[in-house]
Amino acid sequence: MAIYHLHVKVIGRKAGSSAVASAAYRSASRLRDERIERSHDFSAKRGVVHSEVLLPENAPEAWRDRERLWNDVEAFELRKDAQLAREMEFALPRELSQAQGIELARDFVQAEFVSQGMVADLNVHWDRAEDGSPKPHAHVMLTMRSVDENGFGAKVRDWNATQLVERWRERWAELANERLAELDIDARIDHRSLEAQGIALEPQTQIGAPAQRIEGGGLDAAGIEADRAELHREIARDNGARIIADPSVALDAITHQQSTFTRKDIAKFSHRHSDGIEQFNEVTRAISNAPDLVELGKDGRGEDRFTTRQMIETEQRLHRAAERMAEEERHAVSDRDRVTALADANRHGLVLSGEQADALDHITDGRGLGVVVGFAGTGKSAMLGVARQAWAAAGYEVKGAALSGIAAENLESGSGISSRTIASMEHGWGQGRDLLTARDVLVIDEAGMVGTRQLERVLSHAADVGAKVVLVGDPQQLQAIEAGAAFRSIQERHGGVEIGQVRRQREDWQRDATRDLATGRVGAAIGAYDKQGMVHQAASRDEARGDLVERWDHDRQAEPQASRIILTHTNDEVRALNKAAREHMRAAGALGDEVQVDVERGARNFASGDRVMFLRNERGLGVKNGTLGVIEEVGAQTMTVQTDDGRSVRFDFKDYAHIDHGYAATIHKAQGMTVDCTHVLATPGMDAHGSYVALSRHRDGMDLHYGSDDFATRDRLVRTLSRDRAKDMASDYERGDPAQGYAERRGITFRERVVEIVRRVVPEKLRDRIGGLLEGLRSPADAEPGQERGHRPGRGDGGAQDGDAGAAPGREVSARGMPRGPDLPADSEAALRSARTKALVRHARALDAILSTGNAAGQGSPQQMRELRDARNSFEKVRPQGWRDAEAAYVKNPELVREAAAGRVNRIVLALQLETEIRIGLDSDPTRRADRFVERWQKLDRTSQDQYQAGDMSGYKSTRLAMSEMVKSLERDPQLESLLAHRKRDLGIHTASGRRLGAELAFSHGIGKGRGLGL
Repeated sequence: MAIYHLHVKVIGRKAGSSAVASAAYRSASRLRDERIERSHDFSAKRGVVHSEVLLPENAPEAWRDRERLWNDVEAFELRKDAQLAREMEFALPRELSQAQGIELARDFVQAEFVSQGMVADLNVHWDRAEDGSPKPHAHVMLTMRSVDENGFGAKVRDWNATQLVERWRERWAELANERLAELDIDARIDHRSLEAQGIALEPQTQIGAPAQRIEGGGLDAAGIEADRAELHREIARDNGARIIADPSVALDAITHQQSTFTRKDIAKFSHRHSDGIEQFNEVTRAISNAPDLVELGKDGRGEDRFTTRQMIETEQRLHRAAERMAEEERHAVSDRDRVTALADANRHGLVLSGEQADALDHITDGRGLGVVVGFAGTGKSAMLGVARQAWAAAGYEVKGAALSGIAAENLESGSGISSRTIASMEHGWGQGRDLLTARDVLVIDEAGMVGTRQLERVLSHAADVGAKVVLVGDPQQLQAIEAGAAFRSIQERHGGVEIGQVRRQREDWQRDATRDLATGRVGAAIGAYDKQGMVHQAASRDEARGDLVERWDHDRQAEPQASRIILTHTNDEVRALNKAAREHMRAAGALGDEVQVDVERGARNFASGDRVMFLRNERGLGVKNGTLGVIEEVGAQTMTVQTDDGRSVRFDFKDYAHIDHGYAATIHKAQGMTVDCTHVLATPGMDAHGSYVALSRHRDGMDLHYGSDDFATRDRLVRTLSRDRAKDMASDYERGDPAQGYAERRGITFRERVVEIVRRVVPEKLRDRIGGLLEGLRSPADAEPGQERGHRPGRGDGGAQDGDAGAAPGREVSARGMPRGPDLPADSEAALRSARTKALVRHARALDAILSTGNAAGQGSPQQMRELRDARNSFEKVRPQGWRDAEAAYVKNPELVREAAAGRVNRIVLALQLETEIRIGLDSDPTRRADRFVERWQKLDRTSQDQYQAGDMSGYKSTRLAMSEMVKSLERDPQLESLLAHRKRDLGIHTASGRRLGAELAFSHGIGKGRGLGL
């Protein structure tokens, strides 16, 4: 939680200020003021760690001397009320080192001020607060006139525009956040006012002690308290008092972008919003004792993790709404309408794959909730276009929505579904317009980017009116900006259909690479492209940038009709790449006459033939944030652009100035984009989610460039681009009793307080009822010999052996946690797995029928009881002890009965496997346990490879999940971890990283960290 602060003011004679005195104070130096013939000496001032004057092109070199510069300013300004300089003061993130902070400040000043023609006097202060914590900030004094080699010219009035200050505020936030991400620092700042963020705290102002009175009269600094510093402390005190009186305002602020947080997050927030150690302690104590604070236990890093009651309630509302919709069946599409839509698609050359057809069947069934998880480039939009026709034929109105404007545009162009942003849709609802009805189908694309609170509002409204919602996305792509991972959580609870057959890339090996990216095997994907000569290393990032643009220009001229985009992580790199690309375009004679235009991001040169990107949604023009096109005509006042979809858009700059060059774009703007070729510049801020998006946008080819100054080795590149930064949910930690086991087998220690909240999710009556029912239905005759209550089978008991999750001796564990014969052919194995799944579902349906209609004693009708006995017997034949393990899981989590009865078996299979492991116990011989672990790991690894090669992505993901559970089990079993430390090669670890075994195991096999539970 780095601090955002940026303040702009004018230094002028009207306030009694002196430019020379101001510069002397900020630079902690001694300067002589020639106008009043007096020296200002602040050389004793401490805390100034960097001081320099930065000059724009053509400025006199003599102005690098601070004293000369500001005396020339004083001499040029003759009016007694003259404005002498503009000052900007901004806080640097405390998380940065001094060198990093100075570099960040210099980059910002150079890009936003010096490049625009201002002389900038930059001073970085690294002050300390009363408690010793750093308070780094920068002061920048800026000239207000145009300059050339002869000195000052006219005042530049445009630099006084109010909207320019807001742009500087936004750009500082963007640049600081990009740098924090590059350095892998988990902190962000927000330039918006707290009110705009929905946070009931007053924004703080100036930092440090500028001492305005010093500027006016050259008074000695000692003993003078700066007015702005006092104002800053006053606001901090007021905010601290608000938090002490009502700590919920702090919890609201902390959870704005994260569902869970740590004690360190609380301390940082308290320091920001308090004055002095005493109030800091009071604020920290108030937040820590807040009635709405919920302690979740320790995460995988050993840190205490927290959330809020409101966040839990929001997630509960989200899941209740999803559950209500999933249970309703009133949006069915007839087979005739579905067949007609498919036939129409076939006539137009679109033939759905088997997975796409399954997805079509899933989302056009009667249920009110549909979930489609599709890898990048699998043809989700094409499938949705067929669904749109089927829904329309059935009499439903189909609407589309997405978080961003460009994603909504892509959904509409790809499927024909009329689409808009979720924010626009919610705004209309607030005005009583365009409300959903029971005849509506709402398709939400890129659902993985939608925060929990926003998705809860949408689903709750849809559930209330009886509308159908279809969520489409990929939880492994870019994460939600706001708190939570709602799409992923809903998919885990309610299942859905997955589309894993990649169709975007035209070559098989590239499709395989995209599947690798989707499943966390980033190293394998990069290796595949490297073998084809598409990964390029340079000595430095500058050289890599140059190589990339050279290759881009060569390919552009060789195939001018192909669409292409340059992608990178930060806006600064985008700007540099755009500039370099334009230079090549200019050299090739591809651009017309240059016209300089002041647009939203500053002065830009545009010409006919330039590629541009629109940066803000504008319904009147029919453009979105991210729309691309080519300039047809440009003048000082207007521009005409042909967009990539063939439309000609003309606008006046006074009405729309949110445009920039579009040869390069950030990865974030590329989600949902498809082009023929991409050129990617890798930088340290990337992670697995950004890599997945960047490396999967193309149809034909992708070139990845990087510099050795960023990534010294190929392994370092792979490690960085493989980092899992998936967001978490509070419910990830609190599926306790029913889900306490879920968390505890991930190393989380639950507190009594969390258990109480979890129990509110699963009604106590239902828990008691199912427990009593199963206890009453299980007679002594149901137990095998030697397995009466309280006895755990061991070696020779006929139970499962060697940790096989309930398998009989000698049997291997399948991807779904059920035993299989070692010598079964593939088709027999598939048949056995299908039989077990059917038996599991039948058993759950029998239980569900009794629970729904049984009497107070928990007994069903005679026919229902016979069906339960038959279902148990059928289950026993295909999986010994299976029904007992399933019922043990149902007692702990009754919700699983309804899920399994509906055919959604993912969660019950994992729970069943865990119950099997609990039943058989752990072997007392540590060496045997290590042998079992290695054996099972090797079997699962082989199984996952076979599934991947066969294209069985659903089975592959289930197997990988089982491997992930094995990795996490090492965290709570140090003895086993120690024994396995000497068997790394058996586990497929060939490169030592110095990390714990679990982390090495996960990394070597491309297994993600999980959701907020880092290894």
